[in-house]
Amino acid sequence: MEVRRITINIAGRNYPLNVPAAEEETLRKVGKQIEAMIKDFEQNFDVRDKQDALAMCALKLGTNAEVSQISNEKNMIAANDRLTKINQLLEAVEK
Repeated sequence: MEVRRITINIAGRNYPLNVPAAEEETLRKVGKQIEAMIKDFEQNFDVRDKQDALAMCALKLGTNAEVSQISNEKNMIAANDRLTKINQLLEAVEK
């Protein structure tokens, strides 16, 4: 596995990282999203302190991740229910 050394700038600080080459694009994209979120918080909520902006980003990203996980779990349960019904129908046809 190829590892690359990259630097991500967040809130005016550089963070050097060693990342698998396959993850480089994703990390750069997420870094840009965080920067955009910080700028949005600074402009729309009059946030002046970078630490406050980062805390708000963390809260928003954590909330989004939790909502996605809940949604995925609900989708998996619904898909499992449908597969169970299909299986029951197939078993009824076989009899």
